[in-house]
Amino acid sequence: QVQLAESGGGLVQPGGSLRLSCAASGSRLDYYAIGWFRQAPGKGREGVSWISYSHGRPSYSDSVKGRFTMSRDNAKNTVYLQMNDLLPDDTAVYYCAAGQDALGIDRPYTDLYQYWGQGTQVTVSS
Repeated sequence: QVQLAESGGGLVQPGGSLRLSCAASGSRLDYYAIGWFRQAPGKGREGVSWISYSHGRPSYSDSVKGRFTMSRDNAKNTVYLQMNDLLPDDTAVYYCAAGQDALGIDRPYTDLYQYWGQGTQVTVSS
């Protein structure tokens, strides 16, 4: 079982940047598919970026491709989401998630991710 803790959210102006971190404990992230998701008020939870294989490359939703970059530091058992050129539509609670059922599935189906962090608020506003 893995525990996840996000940090790094906050208030930023349009065009600004933030870096989110997701620190894992209890198990190594290498054993799971890992994803970043977000949920805006009144909307469902959507996948933003995900790594479907233990040592695979990240995939991105169309809404963030070219602006967000997901990376991992295996030594720290931590994944990151670098968010650049932020837009007001990026405002949401951001979650990291891990799941063994999601391994090999190159789509961010939330039901396949068993473990979730508590979320961190990102607000993009002038």
